[in-house]
Amino acid sequence: MKNTMYLQDMSTLTQTGRVVLGLVALGPCTGYDIKRISDNSTRFFWGASYGQIYPELRRLEDAGLIRSSDEPRGHLRRRVYRITRKGRSAVRDWLLDEETAFEFRDEGLLRLFFRELMTPAERLDLVRARRAWFEHTAAYFREIGQELDVEGDDVLRYGIELMKWNAAWFAELEERLTGE
Repeated sequence: MKNTMYLQDMSTLTQTGRVVLGLVALGPCTGYDIKRISDNSTRFFWGASYGQIYPELRRLEDAGLIRSSDEPRGHLRRRVYRITRKGRSAVRDWLLDEETAFEFRDEGLLRLFFRELMTPAERLDLVRARRAWFEHTAAYFREIGQELDVEGDDVLRYGIELMKWNAAWFAELEERLTGE
């Protein structure tokens, strides 16, 4: 039985559902396409795994927000998802909703929180590794922008600037820890 009461308002749409519905709204795609696109874009601020994507696709389809069709390519089975009018309305409602969730997860920062459980040398190694990671990630984001020819994209620029800021913050902490 289809759950037509599911997702009557966007506050009941899961976080993964928002990613999935938004990507389907951008154009027809498979679950594999959604994972591939999110791995190169939204995962840096809102991730989604295969284990989340496929159940969410079923829930969204049961709710009438998307529809699917089998569109094989040669011997490869493919299910392509398209947004419905109801789905487009739901994603617009979510995009224009005033409430916005903020969740920040950084395991390196969590480790730094428990710094008292490490030796000073281990702390310094952690700080150096985090600085290097943020520098590398800023460079990686720049490469993505060049490859996709979206270097001026506001979300990409935000990511690059955030990574640069974090790298500078860890560099400053490194200086304080080493006394240099």
